[in-house]
Formats: sequence, C-alpha cells, structure tokens
Amino acid sequence: MISSYFICNNKRYFLFDRKEENLSRMFCSFFFLLLAVPSFADAATAYISNEKDNTISVVDLDKMEVTDTIKVGQRPRGIILSEDRKYLYICASDDHRIDALNLETLKVDFNLLSGPDPELLILHQDGRSLFIANEDDNLVTVTDTKERMIIEEIVVGVEPEGLGLSPDGKVLVNTSETTNMAHFIDTETLEVFENVLVDARPRVAVFNKDGTEVWVSAEVGGTVSIIDPKTFKIKSKINFKIPGVNQDSIQAVGIQLTSDGKYAFVALGPSSRVAVIDQKTKKILKYLLVGQRVWQLAFTPDEKRLISTNGVSNDISIIDIEKMKTVKSIKVGRFPWGVVIKK
Repeated sequence: MISSYFICNNKRYFLFDRKEENLSRMFCSFFFLLLAVPSFADAATAYISNEKDNTISVVDLDKMEVTDTIKVGQRPRGIILSEDRKYLYICASDDHRIDALNLETLKVDFNLLSGPDPELLILHQDGRSLFIANEDDNLVTVTDTKERMIIEEIVVGVEPEGLGLSPDGKVLVNTSETTNMAHFIDTETLEVFENVLVDARPRVAVFNKDGTEVWVSAEVGGTVSIIDPKTFKIKSKINFKIPGVNQDSIQAVGIQLTSDGKYAFVALGPSSRVAVIDQKTKKILKYLLVGQRVWQLAFTPDEKRLISTNGVSNDISIIDIEKMKTVKSIKVGRFPWGVVIKK
C-alpha cells in the first residue's frame, strides 16, 4: 500500500493509501459530478397563500421544501411584502381585511382595514399607501399602513382585480373583470383619468421596467394586451395557441417581466402552461409545462428562477430561467393562489 495523489482540473489531490490504480480516476469523475450539480447562489424563501386551507406555506427555495405552515384569515389570496420586508400583507378575502404576518415570529400581529372581499393589493413606493382591489364593491381602497386606516375609496369598474404601479409611482392601473377595462388612476389625486377597453375578464396589470408599456392579461379572452400609457392605445396583443390543448383552457392570468427587458412570462391557467415571450418582439418563444391551473408567478430576487402557484394540483413549480425548464414541483396547501419571495 502506498500513499498517492491524482490530478484533476490542474490541481493535485492527495488520497489515503489505495490498492487500485483507477481510484484516482474514480475520484476525478466524482469531482466533475460535483461541479455539474446545479446550484443557486441566491437562496430565498417563498410565501404561498393557500386559498382553501386558510394558510400560508413557507418554502425554503434552497432546500426545496416546505418548512412551515401558518394559519391566517379566511380565503387568503393576494399577498405582498411590507416596505421594510418584516411583514407579509395578506388579503383575507372572506374576513374582509388585510392580515399583517410578522415574518420573524410567523404570527399575525395586526390587521389593516379594507373593503369587502379584498383580492389583490400593491404597495406604493412611499411605503405607506396600500392599494387594495375589493372585488365585491367596485372600489379600490387606499389604506395607510402606518396609521392603519383607510384614507380613500376609488370607484372603478365591476369586480376590480389587478393592480399595477408605474415605476415612478404616479400611475396605478386597476383591472375590472366584468367591465373589461384597465382603469388609469392618478396616485396623487386618487382619481381615474383614463379607461382602456381590453379583452374579457382582465386579471393582472404590470408595467415594464421603464414604464413605457402596461401588460394586461385577460382570463376569458385568453390574451395579453400591451397598452401605451401615454396614448392609452393597445399597441400590440398576444394570442396563445398550444397544440393539443383546448382553446378554452388557455386563460391568461399572472404576468412577470424580467428587469433586463428580455423575457415575459404569462401563466395560462387550466392549460397548465407558462408562456415564455420575447419582451421586445412580443413573439412567443415556448410553453413550459407546470402544475394544474397555474395562477400567479414570482421571480427569485436574482431572477434566475420563476415560481408558479398551481391551484388544482396543490403545488408550486420551480422554473430555471437559464435552462427554460421546469425543474421541481413542491406540494403546498390546497388551492395555492398568491406567491411572494423574500431573500
């Protein structure tokens, strides 16, 4: 028995005494396998609202597993982080309130006022003004998160849902599902100053990074309309067709745009697909298979992964954006709806 070493990647590795001459080659292969294992430097935690369980699932995206489940108000749907990222604001729709979940203690510390049946919400860049779409009363409620009081109610169309803020915080876009409109709201005067007709049952509104486009999904229409926020004209419209999938199952819902202006991702509901779109040309690049009834989407902070909530299969899907591939599914609660990711 002799002490020996092997060379791998131009480095010398010493081994314990060995009998077989090919042991070094085995170790070299092992090191190459380690190098080939995919890793994500940006470890993060995902919070998932489970509509039927009245819970929030806490998912460690490094370990790829659920680490905790927290009881909250009834029918949690839209969720968002507070400005200091200490709280998760949760639309407890059937309780007609917003729960503030402390992310250190994982307990609800307090509630914020909202109108009836809050569904989605978005926080202004000032860190105080929380805009809440109240599905049952055709209002967008503005709640002050510091004073914990309602400061205004904005009348919009029937069944308000999606909320998107311009990068400068001056314009809020709300979608109304039954009126089929995108309402443009001045965040200083808190008044609607323009309405744009889109396809049936609009769901989500998202500004691109430089504020030159507003992407609005239409669930029943199965399209995404891209609106010019200066002219209020629809500059282009994206239609989806998936071979072998019934057209009625292709329902556009959640939207996420990469900050580099390269890709757009659209959740397509019962089709169990996420569309990948060239953000500049508006061409569909491919469809990614995920769980059943894909609803909302969220990036990890480094935008290397995209997480989808899949309401019928009761799981989330992890998409590797570089590979453009679904790499993992993780079981959560019943009817996962919203998703927020914190580093």
